Amino acid sequence: MWDGKSLCVVLPTYNEKDSIAEVIRGFEALGIVDDILVVNNNAAPGTSEEVATTSAREVHEPVQGYGAAIMRGLREARTDLVCVCEPDGTFDPCDLLKLLPYTRECELVVGSRTVSTFIWDGANMGLFLRWGNWAVAKVVEVLFNTAYLSDVGCTFRVVSRERVEKMLPELRVTGSAFGLEMLMAAVRQRATIVQVPVNYRPRVGESSVTGDLRKTVPLGLEMLAMVLRMRFGLWPRAARDRR
Repeated sequence: MWDGKSLCVVLPTYNEKDSIAEVIRGFEALGIVDDILVVNNNAAPGTSEEVATTSAREVHEPVQGYGAAIMRGLREARTDLVCVCEPDGTFDPCDLLKLLPYTRECELVVGSRTVSTFIWDGANMGLFLRWGNWAVAKVVEVLFNTAYLSDVGCTFRVVSRERVEKMLPELRVTGSAFGLEMLMAAVRQRATIVQVPVNYRPRVGESSVTGDLRKTVPLGLEMLAMVLRMRFGLWPRAARDRR
């Protein structure tokens, strides 16, 4: 429990066998997390065995993709607050204590990896990723007149159960652009949002996306196109919003 509210941490996993147990133990050590939910998205062999050494529970999501795994986690969580985080060692579980105080006033609290003070040596946040995330964030700010944003791709975030229920009908991206779609769903619904700098450390193992410019450049263009399509009414919304 935190501030009288129950708290679940959702960890989508695909290629994090060597880091996931340590990340789970980091959240366990905080003493405030009621439920740690690992969403196994056709993960590397041995992942389930690592999870079994901890207090976390595991569910299997057969639809491949970062977005598919997180959506499954959001549906499975039953707590007042839901935290989403990567279990690859890039984030410090202790930073959850930075995000939670803002949940008293905001429905979605999103981490930012673009503040140089908190980017560790060796972290995969080069100039292209850092400034690319910042640029898309500023496009969102201008086009939607929203809160200050500096990073649209940070997985580490906390959202209220009430806002999860409102966002889920609009979420449909199963791939790597899901983080932006989730943020944009909150923006379009005029949710209260704030962004907080978090530590960003070197990843344990290899990323399936961010370490390869041949994948990150198309992803960045896809994210920018998503924002523009949403702004000009070319992105489908839930049926209940189209009536």
